[in-house]
Amino acid sequence: MFTGLIEEIGEISAIRKFNGGLEFDINADLVMSDLKIDDSIAINGACQTVIRLDDQQFTVQSIQETLEKTTFSSFKVGTAVNLERALRADSRLGGHFVQGHVNGVAGVKSIVDRGENRLIGISLPAELRKFCIKEGSIAIDGISLTIADLDQEQIFVSIIPHTMQATTIARLDLADQVNIEVDMLAKYVYQFNSKTNSEE
Repeated sequence: MFTGLIEEIGEISAIRKFNGGLEFDINADLVMSDLKIDDSIAINGACQTVIRLDDQQFTVQSIQETLEKTTFSSFKVGTAVNLERALRADSRLGGHFVQGHVNGVAGVKSIVDRGENRLIGISLPAELRKFCIKEGSIAIDGISLTIADLDQEQIFVSIIPHTMQATTIARLDLADQVNIEVDMLAKYVYQFNSKTNSEE
């Protein structure tokens, strides 16, 4: 489980094929302080398991299913990624509950600067948009964000300067693809309501 509060920006330092997927080496600093083999870590919102590490980098293996559901297949050496270690029992929950299970990939449709803030429009498929409400939570590339507004095609998130500095979101361009995880609670509520309505 994660919070969607990014701890640092890491960098892909090497990519290797293995039987069943891709192996990524990721340079990092802060998260290395207590990272161990078999620990879970969110990389752009997708939960992965650390299989190797040294003082400056760690390694994860992404299977084919992960590559198909996320933006990982587009990673190159030098790609910047959002990193967050798993939530501890004694940690504060400052964002929202993020499982690290990416629900799909969506495209950046609009970027508008409004003073120091930036409004980003994300084009969501209908199967994900149905879980979104105004002022609800969503994780975009692992970042816990609040939906500022939405229409029939996209959701809009307002990005403050701190988030632009602390994550990769300021680097997004039009048509870039991002990992999406909708709010876990929204999925449960939707399923409950659908089941209740079908029984009436």
